[in-house]
Amino acid sequence: MSTVAPESNRRKGGKLLQFLADRFYDVEALRDYLFRKQVSKVHQKNRFRGKEWIRSNGRGHSTLEFLHFQAVPVEAVDASDCAINYQGLDNLLALKELQSLSLQRCPHVDDWCLSRLYQLADSLQELSLAGCPQISERGLACLHHLQNLRRLDISDLPAVSNPGLTQILVEEMLPNCEVQGADWAQGLKLGLEEQPPNTASPMPA
Repeated sequence: MSTVAPESNRRKGGKLLQFLADRFYDVEALRDYLFRKQVSKVHQKNRFRGKEWIRSNGRGHSTLEFLHFQAVPVEAVDASDCAINYQGLDNLLALKELQSLSLQRCPHVDDWCLSRLYQLADSLQELSLAGCPQISERGLACLHHLQNLRRLDISDLPAVSNPGLTQILVEEMLPNCEVQGADWAQGLKLGLEEQPPNTASPMPA
């Protein structure tokens, strides 16, 4: 019995290698296949067809459960660590009374996603983008439409080359918003605030 399982595993491994050899002619083709498979999984997750979202069916008819909640406004969504992407934002942009949105550490939220948030400009007051690896200065520049923002978290964005300077520019772009970001920028502002005002010293007689 001890020799059957290893032999069976070898046969399965051989079949898998043969399948890959027949289907993929080079490493690039294999990489392309795996990438497309991963993208397909992300798209599936962004359909939100399960319990998390109440959606109409394929014919456009809503369930009885939805009729009880359609009049209830959604004011806050925490999508932290979620697989939401450009297409998945459709589920959020329809929430016209949304005031608070957290997209912290969302691996697929990028600059193109931020370019769509202008549709929430009338209602959105709080936005967290902390830890999103694909957001750069270009995406943050798209937030100039969100003039009703009162709090914005742009900390820990690895694609931003100069976090301190970027935070200062975002603060100028959104003057009524409290921007949380680089510790360097926070320290610089505190230093400027604590610096005593310049006073003219008396001229010697």
